[in-house]
Amino acid sequence: MSEHHTEVGGWLAEWQIDHHRIRIMLVHSGSESHPLMSASAPAAAPDLARMREQFPDLSPLWDAIRHEYWAEFFITQEHSQGTV
Repeated sequence: MSEHHTEVGGWLAEWQIDHHRIRIMLVHSGSESHPLMSASAPAAAPDLARMREQFPDLSPLWDAIRHEYWAEFFITQEHSQGTV
């Protein structure tokens, strides 16, 4: 599993892809000393849908993560099919 970092509007999220699910490992604001959320293992980490429900005000961050996920997914698919 590779770790990804997405930053939007002063918020940083660290996330991983776990069997085609986006697991949010850490959410942190640059202006806060403590993270909003932190998970120690992917199996215990909430997925993107749960984070979107719990923190709807961070919708731009969740949208950016979703966009990065799909961009990586399609690049991986193209490489596996030998089209790139």
